[in-house]
Order: sequence, then structure tokens, then C-alpha cells
Amino acid sequence: MRFKKELDFVHLSKFFYVFSIVLTIMGLVFLAFLGLNYSVDFKAGSNVDTALSKNVTVEEVRSAIGGVGVPHEPSITMGEKRINIRYEQELNDNQSEALKAAITKLDDKASFEINTVDTEMAKELAKNAIYAVLISCLGIIVYVSIRFEWRFAVAAIVALMHDAFMVVAIFSIFRLEVDLTFIIAVLTIIGYSINDTIVIFDRIRENLRFGKQKTYEDLKVLVNKSVSQTLLRSIYTAFTVFIAAFFLLVLGGESIKMFSLAMVIGLLFGAYSSIFIASPLWLLLKKRQKPAVNNNPAKV
Repeated sequence: MRFKKELDFVHLSKFFYVFSIVLTIMGLVFLAFLGLNYSVDFKAGSNVDTALSKNVTVEEVRSAIGGVGVPHEPSITMGEKRINIRYEQELNDNQSEALKAAITKLDDKASFEINTVDTEMAKELAKNAIYAVLISCLGIIVYVSIRFEWRFAVAAIVALMHDAFMVVAIFSIFRLEVDLTFIIAVLTIIGYSINDTIVIFDRIRENLRFGKQKTYEDLKVLVNKSVSQTLLRSIYTAFTVFIAAFFLLVLGGESIKMFSLAMVIGLLFGAYSSIFIASPLWLLLKKRQKPAVNNNPAKV
């Protein structure tokens, strides 16, 4: 499906470029000075997830666990009949048992899950998370370069890195907690982003084969036409996945809240990056290949 009147997506992309550049600069500033708000998954400490049979207040929880013997105040997150308590230091066996006993006084039907991460394990998890993102990006570059051409690969990797970094920037700016589910969300967003981008690139390549592009304006018209032909498909796909992620955020448990939020943010940015970032960037790279465009327009 396509719109009867094609929009000038290449021209509109200038506004999205400005928006993305501004947000990127803000994200870099916050990352440089404040970094990310890592959860206990990426730093030494203990995470206590408790399921209750009734709701309690934060004040009741703090008062109950005050005599556990841990010198630093924990961060407490309340959910529907759930408590999540995070300590920046590892709890020993005595402290863990004292904590369980204190909360059991509030609710004798409480159940516990205590996860402890030491310093070395935290560093290893952070390093492996970075490797996972880099390796996935490298694999995408190789695939797109073979399947299409290097200009498509460059444009695709810029678009997916844009989507991933926008999520990281938002989490840094608003000091949202980064845990292991956040990394899973970023990798999922990368996969979604490249899938949507490949659909548009495939249509551009198909139109190149049957068109006669002699000038930059011809290529611009071709890009606008290709995006227009795939736009409804992109919108429907993005909206469907967004609805699922949104209801996971609203109705899901505390343990997947950051995953759901990262997905929602990533899908919003991914919805426009394939259209207004990747395709115009390919056009810009192709513009510098004037002899190839003029002599053999069908070659991609």
C-alpha cells in the first residue's frame, strides 16, 4: 500500500536530524558527567525481591528492616503486593536471615528471592553486555554489505545505533535504572530497527533496477517513492509492537518494567529512523557516487 500523494521524506528528514543531534549531544553530556544509573546487576550489591499477601507502605518497610545491621540505607521500590529492596553492598547470611525475619513480621506469608552480585561478576556482566551489542552490529554490517552494498550497510548501522543510543540517552537523562533486561531490550530494538530498515532498502533497490536515475533529483524522487510504498507497512508494524510493549509496561510486573520502558522508547525512535535517518543518509552517500549513478543507474 502507498499514499496517493507522496511526501518529501528527504526534506522532512532535516528536522529529524536536528532533533536527533540535539538529543545525542544531551545524552553524551549526561553520560560523561553522570553516567548510567546501574542496578545491582552491574554493580556489587544485593537485590531482594519480596512477594507479599497484602500491601504495605515504604515507611513500614524501612522501620521493619532498620535493625538488620546493614550500615547503608537501601533503595526501596514498591509494587502491587511486592517490595524490591536494593543494597549497594553484599548481604551476608546473617543479614539476609535478619532481613527475612523483619519482613516476615509485616507479612508472615512473604516469599523472598535474594540475588547477590560481587564486584568481579558485575564488571564481567557490563563487559559482556557491551560485547553483545558490538558483535550484533558487526554481524549486521557484514550481512547488509553482502546482501546490498556498503552504503546501505553504513546507513543501516547508523540508524540502528541511533535507536540504541537514544534509549541509552533517555535512561541517562532521566536517571532510569539500567539492569540486564535493559540490555535485552536494546538488542531487541536493534533487531527490530534493522528489519524495518531492510524492508525500505529492499524497495529502494528494486526501484533502482527498473528506474533510470541520471541525477540526484531522480534519486531523491526514487527514495521518496520507495518510502511511500512501504510507509503503511512500517506504521502498522511499529504500532502493533508498540501496543504490546506499552501494555507490558502498564500491566507487567516490576521485574520487567525497565525492559518494557526501553522497548517503548526504542520503538518510538525506531519508527522514524528507518524513514528519516537511514534512507536519506543512503541518498547522501549515493550522491557522492555521481559517475556510478550516471553510467550504470541500475547497479546497487
